[in-house]
Amino acid sequence: MSDIASPVKPVQRELSPAVVAGAALIALGVAMGIGRFAFTPLLPMMQLDAGLTLVDSGWLASANYAGYLAGALLAMGLRMRSSLAIRGGLPAIAVTTFAMALDHSFLAWMAWRALAGIASAWVFVHVSVASLHRLAALGRPRLASVVYAGVGAGIAVAGVLCLPLMRAGASSDAAWITLGALAALFTLLIWPVFGASDEGPATPRGHTRLEWDADRVRLVLCYGTFGFGYIIPATFLPAMARQVVHDPALFGWSWPLFGAAAFGSTLAAATLQRFMTHRQLWLAGQLAMALGVMLPLWSPGIAGILLAALIVGGTFMVITLAAIQEARRIAGAHAAALIGAMTAAFAAGQIAGPLLVSGAAHAGADFSLALPVAAALLVASTLALRRAPRRHAHSDLIPPFALSLSKGGPESSVCRGAASVRASTS
Repeated sequence: MSDIASPVKPVQRELSPAVVAGAALIALGVAMGIGRFAFTPLLPMMQLDAGLTLVDSGWLASANYAGYLAGALLAMGLRMRSSLAIRGGLPAIAVTTFAMALDHSFLAWMAWRALAGIASAWVFVHVSVASLHRLAALGRPRLASVVYAGVGAGIAVAGVLCLPLMRAGASSDAAWITLGALAALFTLLIWPVFGASDEGPATPRGHTRLEWDADRVRLVLCYGTFGFGYIIPATFLPAMARQVVHDPALFGWSWPLFGAAAFGSTLAAATLQRFMTHRQLWLAGQLAMALGVMLPLWSPGIAGILLAALIVGGTFMVITLAAIQEARRIAGAHAAALIGAMTAAFAAGQIAGPLLVSGAAHAGADFSLALPVAAALLVASTLALRRAPRRHAHSDLIPPFALSLSKGGPESSVCRGAASVRASTS
């Protein structure tokens, strides 16, 4: 214990890469699976015992996403130690989740979900920056896929916990209390890992602000469009499923399936990134997601909804992982500012998505308007991302395994020769 407290031997030097990645996985599981997405599997329960309408649910979801936007802006603008942000955000998620069961006022629900959104954004941004920095320093950057698998794991766990509660006819209050207790338990479990010295890369002196260019602005806008595109199925899949089948033993699986797909695909992304650049993976993920978003309309029924859960769940964290790593590649030491801006745009897109559903439901259009709009924006964003700036064009097109050949090995001379040809023709 004295070694952990010693200023000579900071916490991050004592921890193995597996512990760092595992703690970050749990932190993102709490932040996103509970702080951000607990409302999704609980929505059918709240429709039954609280009379929540589709219009009301859109506003309630948007309150959480508005809080997420505020939290992302604060994370981007405030120079706060990552350890403080994480240790403040995780308990706040547990408290605000418990509070959902204590007051049934709609305004109170809006406030608690907004506060949970703020805390979730803080945890997501600071865990992303601090854990990826520490894993890179430990020589294990590919464990980033394990870190982001925490989002899918949190979603799956929350969804599975709600299944027996729904089948037993338990109230939504019981579900909120159960998830709040789980968030508190996991927070205590990983508390020692995020110590006072758990920080991201230092900002270079004389360059305290991120320098914006067309590509960085493009990343922010496209990431915001991604937020709009995925959030409609990510918020309303269980509600869509309940419209076509009323047995919770069937419709209740849409959300755990979404989370399981997110978990597995994020781990698989580590292998894909050996053969695809971050941007290429982002492009492929968004095209697949656009297909998944449209499936509930093209294939009405529980099968189409479950397949949509697999496709959208299987791509949204892969896109997130690829986008965050692309931001770190482009911005370097200023990655926290760019990630914060991207997260803010993402949150803005998420606010607009449920509000569109609420407006469409009020006009009697249900999901038939919102889903095609989301899919079209995803395709448009994919086309915009294909435009790489000249200075990044080469590294965006060459897969990592090919670039690594130039660093050594029998093929290195071939790679150096190819590089010379490219230089002479450019």
